[in-house]
Amino acid sequence: MAQKRKRPKSLYRRMKDSAQVQAALTVILPVLLGIVIIALWQTQVLHHWFKTDTFTLPLITRIGKIFLENFGKIKGNIAATMIVAVVGLAAGSVLGYAVAILAAMFPRVGKGGLSVVGAFASIPVVALAPVMNNWTKDVSTEASTRSMVAKILVVMLIAAANMSLNAYRGLTELKPYAMDLMATYAAKRRTTLVKLQLPNSVPYIFVALKVSVPASIMTAIVSEYFAEYITGVGRQIRENIVLAQYPTAWAYIATACMLGIVSYVILMIVQSILLRKYH
Repeated sequence: MAQKRKRPKSLYRRMKDSAQVQAALTVILPVLLGIVIIALWQTQVLHHWFKTDTFTLPLITRIGKIFLENFGKIKGNIAATMIVAVVGLAAGSVLGYAVAILAAMFPRVGKGGLSVVGAFASIPVVALAPVMNNWTKDVSTEASTRSMVAKILVVMLIAAANMSLNAYRGLTELKPYAMDLMATYAAKRRTTLVKLQLPNSVPYIFVALKVSVPASIMTAIVSEYFAEYITGVGRQIRENIVLAQYPTAWAYIATACMLGIVSYVILMIVQSILLRKYH
């Protein structure tokens, strides 16, 4: 009996099954969407849809011109915001990971601490930032220093909450019988932590950072709204909106978006390099 010939896969099926094509689409499709939105914005189609004008929602070319004209000042505010975001992210990630390790090693006590740290993730930044400003009023006689410390603390708490919850999963969600195997080897608790649990938590660290990196930048920007010292991308957005300088405000809004996107792309590149050997 003649063997049936397999029907060749359609072009759509071959593209869907191709890892290279799918990886390319993850970049191409967002870029195409961005181009469409920019085109609709520049041709004032969005203005018609949302019933607004070019004063409140300036054209892309106007925003770009303002950005280039004020690049020196914008660069200084970017530096102020990124210092807060990076320092707060680093401190919060270390704190959150330490809490996750304690929770994994001492479950009865640690889970309570994990719940407390995780609760900070649900506190709005607009509520947390003024409290931190008040708590840090005696840190220094310099307003810039007090403001910097308050903003870093806000970012740190948000980053710690994200890291602790995800790292705890990596430390406790192990492969079946992994802990039994370590017990068979009579491994000490410290050895089990170092040889088994910590390596298993590495991918979960990057899961936490995928949330924490853009969240830290946005948290730093929002906390600048309430900061005592007038500096940073967020504060410039607020000040220019108050003064009805909408093109300048939109230039800083675009800057905030670019900071989040660039930081996320850098994180993905670092993840692909570091986890290549891990996988």
